[in-house]
Amino acid sequence: MRIDSVTGLYYDPYRPDINADPYPVYRRLRDEAPLYYNEPHDFYAVSRFEDVERCLVDRETFSSAKSSVLEIIRSDFEMPPGVFIFEDPPLHTVHRGLVSRVFTPRKMAAIEPQVRAYCARILDPLVGNATFDFVRDLGAQMPMRVIGMLLGIPETEQEKVRDFVDEGLRTEEGKPMDDASGQLLSGDFYADYVEWRSKNPSDDLMTELLTIEFEDEKGVTRRLTREEILTYINIVSGAGNETTTRLIGWTGKTLGEHPGQRRQLVEDPSLIPNAIEEILRFEPPAPHAARYVTRDVELHRQKVPAGSALLCLMGSANRDERRHPDPDTFDIRRAVGQHLTFGYGIHFCLGAALARLEGRVALEEVLKRFPEWEVDWSGAVWANTSTVRGWDSLPVLVGTGTA
Repeated sequence: MRIDSVTGLYYDPYRPDINADPYPVYRRLRDEAPLYYNEPHDFYAVSRFEDVERCLVDRETFSSAKSSVLEIIRSDFEMPPGVFIFEDPPLHTVHRGLVSRVFTPRKMAAIEPQVRAYCARILDPLVGNATFDFVRDLGAQMPMRVIGMLLGIPETEQEKVRDFVDEGLRTEEGKPMDDASGQLLSGDFYADYVEWRSKNPSDDLMTELLTIEFEDEKGVTRRLTREEILTYINIVSGAGNETTTRLIGWTGKTLGEHPGQRRQLVEDPSLIPNAIEEILRFEPPAPHAARYVTRDVELHRQKVPAGSALLCLMGSANRDERRHPDPDTFDIRRAVGQHLTFGYGIHFCLGAALARLEGRVALEEVLKRFPEWEVDWSGAVWANTSTVRGWDSLPVLVGTGTA
């Protein structure tokens, strides 16, 4: 169905003009083409909450085994073992279980003092300045320190790791990723860290991955291979850095544009956790996830053939008026309920508790020091990626704010 040639409706996740503000296109997709086909890039897309939720849950029809990244699915890349975010059961059950014990809400709550200390170390030297950058000063720094601490990567090496992750997600403006599988999945970068940690064990995820014994999908009790460990670390490091960086950027942008609600948060910090939830709904850092269609399926009276790639547009689903009243209005007091920013079903984001913790603590610490700000759009720099959405730089003028 060539919807763009009939109605003028066109959605393309690589188009900078669409990606800058996709919500008008999302609305048209929901209303005019709830199942959409993009011919140039050969993918289908669903945009309504009900459809996105269904596709995220129905793993037998809409599989993650070939990745959740459109470019990797289209490349027909053979996924190596251990990439649990790109697996279905039984492999997914085994591999995710090895990491999930580190990211429980209880363990995340236990690291809150360290997360707060990282924020303070970043923000305190900036007090008294006329400006600071939500992304370069805070978003690109604090998540890197936290995930580095959890993995066991020395502080002196953490910026190098962050830059490696960041570079792997970059695209040319308007184009898909080149060699997406190589950029996202190669763990060779971490080989020296793993080798060092194998001789210097500590209380961190890297040491746990090196020493844990488990029963694999074949019933064999064993330890992880080095290749599997490197893959795990690459995936956790990438997921732990990039999306939270974008969340912090969206926090600065959204509250910069809603100063009245920002002032309510200053007056009543107990509203901050719900404000973070609303930001996650309103501006999800990862606006879509891809699935591989394993069998012919009918959606909205149209056939989606087996072998297709399908994009689940969580960013659209979160603003579906069929689910959320007045969805294009940002409201820190909204009863947010369920949103799909972290996915749904067995692939619900493993780091959701960590992202919520980091987002909340970052906002609390910023508001203590900078209760007023305006975004300095003259210095803002958009990040060209096809998997997450946000800025490389978002400077704000502090001590100012519109009424």
